[in-house]
Amino acid sequence: MPEAYSHACPSLLPIQRPRCPWCQGRMMLSRIEPGPAHSDFLTFECPKCEHVQKMVVGDPMKAINTGWTAGGLRSPE
Repeated sequence: MPEAYSHACPSLLPIQRPRCPWCQGRMMLSRIEPGPAHSDFLTFECPKCEHVQKMVVGDPMKAINTGWTAGGLRSPE
């Protein structure tokens, strides 16, 4: 029977995994909750020392620098 691995390579993950401020290990995303005004609360947990860190992130589709999604990108003429 094949072995299951739970450790994923950070370069293959769709999100940035921050380093734990206590032990410098890579933290794991444990929860995403809706936040105020098109933002989310992300909760990261460290598997080594069990430190918990929360942060607020904005919706990338609502950011000011995504003008190309509103028609700024056009086909060549």
